[in-house]
Amino acid sequence: MKFLDQTKIYIKAGDGGRGSSSFRREAYVEFGGPDGGDGGRGGHIWAEAVEGLNTLIDYRYQQHHKAERGGHGMGKQRHGKGGADKVIKVPVGTQIFEEDQETMIADLTEVGQRVMLARGGNGGWGNLHFKTSTNRAPRRANPGEEGEERTIWLRLKLIADAGLLGLPNAGKSTFMRAATAAKPKVADYPFTTLHPGLGVVDLGPGTRFVLADIPGLIEGAAEGAGLGHRFLGHVERCRVLLHLVDCTQDNIGEAWQTIRKELEDYDPEMATKPEIVALTKIDALTEEMVDEQAAELKAACGHEPLRVSSVSGAGVRKALGLIAKELGHLDAMEEDDVAEEEGWEP
Repeated sequence: MKFLDQTKIYIKAGDGGRGSSSFRREAYVEFGGPDGGDGGRGGHIWAEAVEGLNTLIDYRYQQHHKAERGGHGMGKQRHGKGGADKVIKVPVGTQIFEEDQETMIADLTEVGQRVMLARGGNGGWGNLHFKTSTNRAPRRANPGEEGEERTIWLRLKLIADAGLLGLPNAGKSTFMRAATAAKPKVADYPFTTLHPGLGVVDLGPGTRFVLADIPGLIEGAAEGAGLGHRFLGHVERCRVLLHLVDCTQDNIGEAWQTIRKELEDYDPEMATKPEIVALTKIDALTEEMVDEQAAELKAACGHEPLRVSSVSGAGVRKALGLIAKELGHLDAMEEDDVAEEEGWEP
């Protein structure tokens, strides 16, 4: 299933049914009088966050959503049936915006959370409502109100415990393959990953978390370069960031600073999230060259980076253990104890 994280849809609540202008006409009933029933209410439009969805692709091909209109009133004081509501099911983490894409209507972050997007029109009154002491036979009945209609934007921000950050070709998808059962596309060219992906990391009973593969960010992403704003939006939901830096590139400290600057420019609060820095693709260089690159990265970020090879598996479980520790899954265990018990490599 293709991943889609933003789409525009049109919604229309149901119109109310017409009221009835009717009179009671029966044999042997001398004074029948008005007996027109009311129209039924039109259906509302709701949005609800549900389990089992992680994309908005359904709304790429179905962009018009209408609720049922109310039934019309009838004689013998019979009221029209209320129109059925329309429920738009969206993934958890979906934000709903007005057509201007700036005014937020709702942010659905929990399963079962719902919000009314458009209210159905009220049904019209039948002529029975207009009977008075001076007007015993009213022939007036109201039409139903029109239901609300609007165009809205749905924008999905993945809800993950941890996110993978880095420049294009930093090895994020390869790390995702090594750490989870997810199988993102991996190739030897930048921007292989065009859509964010999710995977579940299972380190044992009670130690399970969701890892998000965020497509490569570039300089200027916070201002919208590439697909920067949409990719950075997914990082907002992550509680911990694993920043991968390719050790085979030049100016390794500058590569780390580029991503940090984009985070700060997009939202200063994102720059305060816990960050684990890892040097990737260490299998491609000699040990001496890896030491040099690690020293340069340490000078830039201020602490010793992890050394990871997603191909050989070196350091992968160590990195996952540190993420779990930051998330609070391994609070009772010291880092060294975890590494020794699980056999993680530094």
